[in-house]
Amino acid sequence: MAGRIVAQGSVWTVGRAGRMLALDHPRAPEIQVTATIIDGRAVAEEIRAELRARVERLRERGLTPGLAFVLVGENPASISYVRSKAQACEDIAIRSETIRQPAETGQEELLALIGRLNADPAWHGVLVQMPLPPHLSEDAVARAIDPEKDVDALNPVNLGLLLRGEPAFLSCTPAGIQQLLLRSGHDPAGKHVVICGRSNIVGKPLAAILMQKRPGANATVTVCHTGTRDLAAITRQADILVAAMGSPRAITADMVREGAVVIDVGNNRVPDASRKSGFRMVGDVDFEAVAEKAAAITPVPGGVGPMTVTMLLWNTVLAAERAAGVEEGRAS
Repeated sequence: MAGRIVAQGSVWTVGRAGRMLALDHPRAPEIQVTATIIDGRAVAEEIRAELRARVERLRERGLTPGLAFVLVGENPASISYVRSKAQACEDIAIRSETIRQPAETGQEELLALIGRLNADPAWHGVLVQMPLPPHLSEDAVARAIDPEKDVDALNPVNLGLLLRGEPAFLSCTPAGIQQLLLRSGHDPAGKHVVICGRSNIVGKPLAAILMQKRPGANATVTVCHTGTRDLAAITRQADILVAAMGSPRAITADMVREGAVVIDVGNNRVPDASRKSGFRMVGDVDFEAVAEKAAAITPVPGGVGPMTVTMLLWNTVLAAERAAGVEEGRAS
């Protein structure tokens, strides 16, 4: 589909055949590349449309999905993240409430609050915004959330069920990556997926999702990390390359084979004197150079990012459907 998208500081015009023209400014020479943009915003909206229909069917049964946010302290980024998640809930008619606690809240007090939310049937999902103040244990908080309400998929129970291939909430960013691949025509089945990064919220759960013996998975997965020797030799083997390293432009063109699909999870702030803010956001992939070799690529911003919150909504609707005893997506 033809259109325009901003990625890593450039405006890209996307042609009907998937070709792109990068324009740094109106008089800059055009750089023609061949990669197809995987538009996370468009895929996220497609999923939200499906979720609106599922929510409406639940409401017809007298049940409104509910998501409780717990926000401890005054971290500006956390406040912004929770606000955007609450707005996303409103967008598809999920009821939400933000329960704010002072930064000095004690561990037992916070766990008691989580216990009350676990017991309240009005809330199908409970999310404690991370990071927490340093005196609080994030691991203890994650374990305290009822696995049936753990829509952020941080409880080790859900991670264990995922690894075993049993029904579980999927971590939001990895689930979003899987949907991006499937809905853009890049089924991972039979493909070699190389994941750069082994975090508990992206690398490990994504590997577990894509290795399962089920539709939308069945990939051969390699996980690379800081201890990997000759990283480029491994990334060049990837049919699908996922960069989740937290390092700006760490994946360069010489690390990507021709025709690979590249998913950039990175979200890094780098200085940019030309911007009023003094910075701009870039991914873990050298977008402009890699886009000349890849068959398809996600931009930053506008790629994986929009999918994370959307899959949080997905998990919340799924939790409500389970609470109602109805099949996923079939609330009638």
